[in-house]
Amino acid sequence: MFSETRYAMNGDLRVAYCASPRGARDIVFVPMWFNCCEILPTLPAIQGWVEAMTSLGRLIFFDQPGTGASDPVSAGALPTLEQWADSITAVLDDLGSREAVLVASNAAFAPAALFAASHPSRTTALVGLEVYADPTSPMAESTDGLTPEKFFDAMIAVWGTGEFEHVLNPDMPWNEEIRATWARFERLSASPRTVALMMPVVSELDIRALLPTVRVPTLVVQYMNDSFVPPASGKYVADHIPGAKYVELSGRNLYHIVEPWRESFQHVAEFLTGERADVADDRVLATVLFTDIVDSTHRAAEIGDRDWHALLDAHDAVIRSQLARFRGREVNTSGDGFLAMFDGPQRAIRCAMAIRDAVQSLGIEVRAGLHTGECEVRGDDIGGIAVHIGARVSALAGPNEVLVSSTLRDLVIGSGLEFEERGAYELKGVPGEWRLFFVASA
Repeated sequence: MFSETRYAMNGDLRVAYCASPRGARDIVFVPMWFNCCEILPTLPAIQGWVEAMTSLGRLIFFDQPGTGASDPVSAGALPTLEQWADSITAVLDDLGSREAVLVASNAAFAPAALFAASHPSRTTALVGLEVYADPTSPMAESTDGLTPEKFFDAMIAVWGTGEFEHVLNPDMPWNEEIRATWARFERLSASPRTVALMMPVVSELDIRALLPTVRVPTLVVQYMNDSFVPPASGKYVADHIPGAKYVELSGRNLYHIVEPWRESFQHVAEFLTGERADVADDRVLATVLFTDIVDSTHRAAEIGDRDWHALLDAHDAVIRSQLARFRGREVNTSGDGFLAMFDGPQRAIRCAMAIRDAVQSLGIEVRAGLHTGECEVRGDDIGGIAVHIGARVSALAGPNEVLVSSTLRDLVIGSGLEFEERGAYELKGVPGEWRLFFVASA
């Protein structure tokens, strides 16, 4: 969806950026803290927000100098607020864009506001999400006297692990896979030393005097229970920008681009288009089924590539036939395995049993794992903790075994399906112990 990363010149510094295809308007996401524009658009945690925003226009991400894929900076030449604002100019000029909506969170609001005040003819609108004008006062009020220095020290101590993202966004869904994607994003955005080098720039930003000079349509959206940027700080910003609109929502996150993002997005969409956006909930309750061929590597080596590919074709045909029979939906395949989803748990189990029995005529065995839970629908793909659990359950299944979670077993009591308990297991990346059962008979 997004272009290859390109470079715009901000003075003698290269600013990396990428953009989605053209739309009704240009929307620049001004980066907060540290950023890597090659990674941010692909983060699973923000895919819903990215898809929604691209429905409003061309979405543009960029990295400020010293971060991500942009040119590095030295301790003696740290970027100024003006240079940060000039990065927006550089990116728009390189894209040939005359004007854009600026969307900015917390510290990023400072360069966005300066650009809007300096270039009102190039600023369609200004949107602030969890913003402040003076970084010292909100933090002291909201975090029991935690100073910016202590806050930054805590962040640097765990930088590169992804853990701090959950501290900042306690309402965001969280598991080991999500943490790992944020960890990679952090590492590619900046090293711990770079974070420490750049933090003084962030901590000294004070734009209170600038606010009355911002004369473009402005929306400020704040979460009611954010521990790091309290609503009062956003209300101050909105009160001091002429004509600004202020919206306060229930929630605790610092980021508006992660779950739950929909209500915030709807206010942004209505502000930009004049119409309330109808955002479909991309979560559904489903039973996920994972299958794969037992000992596939050994079998492929034994019979050779040509016969193995023919066997895979036959295997795929059998599984697709059973999915059609039991009204399952194929999500994707991975060589010798399938991921499918069902809206009925009993049909999912019976389909797994039918697949297990049918492939035996091909001289192969499969293992199958199933779980029922809330899944995130991402186009033709699905994700979320339920899918993660299903994959872990499948990995524990034995040859010719259909293994299910206790959650799924409890949903089909009275169906005539009989189960035997396998035991309690810790599933990698999933909290707690999980009781697993194999299907004994139908």
